[in-house]
Amino acid sequence: MLSKVAVVLNERLAMFEFGVVCEVFGLDRTGDGLPGFDFKVCGAEPGKPLNTSSPGIQVTPQFALDELLDADLVAIPAFPFHEEQLLDARVVEAVRDASQRGATVLTVCSGAFLAGEAGLLDGRRCTTHWRHVGQLAQRFPLATVDPDVLFVDEGNLITSAGTAAGIDACLHLVRRELGSSVANAIARRMVVPPQRDGGQRQFIERPVVECSIDSLSDTLHWMDEHLDLPHTVESLSARTNMSTRTFARRFADETGTTPVKWLTGQRILLAKQLLEDTDLDLESLANRCGFGSGALLRHHFQRMVGIAPVEYRRRFGARVS
Repeated sequence: MLSKVAVVLNERLAMFEFGVVCEVFGLDRTGDGLPGFDFKVCGAEPGKPLNTSSPGIQVTPQFALDELLDADLVAIPAFPFHEEQLLDARVVEAVRDASQRGATVLTVCSGAFLAGEAGLLDGRRCTTHWRHVGQLAQRFPLATVDPDVLFVDEGNLITSAGTAAGIDACLHLVRRELGSSVANAIARRMVVPPQRDGGQRQFIERPVVECSIDSLSDTLHWMDEHLDLPHTVESLSARTNMSTRTFARRFADETGTTPVKWLTGQRILLAKQLLEDTDLDLESLANRCGFGSGALLRHHFQRMVGIAPVEYRRRFGARVS
């Protein structure tokens, strides 16, 4: 269960990455029917301002490091890892102790280096900003550094790539622990996709693409609301009063993919949500998603997600009552 969240700050913390954690876990959204978090901003010397990477801005942690010991999640924003003298040994020890006591540790961007100093990366997959993956691998040779992903979920350790990838990692953790509906609601409030396609077969969802061409925007939303129907380039172009060639070209220009690939991605996203939240059998689920048969659903699901639908439900469908 995800209840208490402790953000641990180090000198020269990065404001955006800190803000990401605050935005996802620190805002009170209980008025919207969402769960609240016991959110603590912690430092080695509470009440003492810390310099940030943004000139002229300081942040003052309110709570001491002992708050990490009973936290469910310890979040580590980015900081300038190459300035080793700025890394507070008290912070490193507190993160290590919290992990040993059972806390999940989440790092944003170069926060992975602090996790590494705490010994949390040894023998595990991890990631960081693409500019720093070489240094991370060199400094922590027992870690397996993946340079091609938005985040890596190792259970009680989640590391994310640079800057905005921290949003993906935070929302993924919310989704993993509290379900898709909570993660999606937070994402809507933040005006971001619930998850982005990270270029690797991990549990990353494909969002509805925002589109600047009004006719295509309407068509995208209609397609997303009618995924169970058969769609062709011919039928879709007719809805937009375009030729098939013009429609296909504009669709690719605006979304970066083809109508068929976009539809398949959205159908897989719906299938994942139904696998998590319902007990529909595979054939019924396939029909709801527009695949037509369980065999076709299994084929595309395995290809895009990396595991079979049955296995996905086993991992993420425990919340179905």
